[in-house]
Amino acid sequence: MSIKDKVVVITGASSGIGEATAKLLAQKGAKVVLGARRESKLQALVAEIEAENGQATYAVTDVTKPEDSERLVSLAKETFGRVDVIFLNAGLMPSSNMSELKTKEWDQMIDVNIKGVLHGIAAILPTFIAQKSGHIIATSSIAGLKAYPGGAVYGATKWAVRDLMETLRMESALEGNNIRTATIYPAAINTELLDTITSDDAAAGMTALYEQYGISPDRVANVIAFAIDQPEDTNVNEFTIGPTAQPW
Repeated sequence: MSIKDKVVVITGASSGIGEATAKLLAQKGAKVVLGARRESKLQALVAEIEAENGQATYAVTDVTKPEDSERLVSLAKETFGRVDVIFLNAGLMPSSNMSELKTKEWDQMIDVNIKGVLHGIAAILPTFIAQKSGHIIATSSIAGLKAYPGGAVYGATKWAVRDLMETLRMESALEGNNIRTATIYPAAINTELLDTITSDDAAAGMTALYEQYGISPDRVANVIAFAIDQPEDTNVNEFTIGPTAQPW
């Protein structure tokens, strides 16, 4: 199934994995609808895609607000007539030991990493159910598969994404909605995630890890394109992606 002409909504689109995915899918002929909080970066990305004859539009989007996700989906339908894929990619990773009691950061991660995904699912499900087709992709993390010190709350949010997406896949199959799902579990991918860490110890450890092993986010974009490009009757629902040299 070709990516060409598919309409793809992407959250967390202004940098990292979201930006790399937007560029790659646009190059392959998809029509991309981009959501993130930083308008200047969205404008620059749309301009870059259009300069290469791609099709893109954007809306400033805070995934913690349900109405923003609804507006992004509406923009896709108004601009391009339909939605084929939504990539729920927005996320935060302010890692710290629980004993540091960074409770505001815990709340932020829950709001963005879990509620943000739920808001995206709620915004798109009526459309996908009505058209009896669609593809929901979400970014979890290697922390959604493996526990490690400093990653308790972040990991908990990413384990939640794992469960949400697998249950959504099962329910869609049982209900005959023909909705495909894919969950992405990145390891050390060089994005802006480390910028959200305020714990000195966690920042030092993560920075050293990423400096040693980190790979480009376009590696993840390639896998997302692979998932989208499968035949409509084929669901490849989990991808763990990381540097070959990283022992995780």
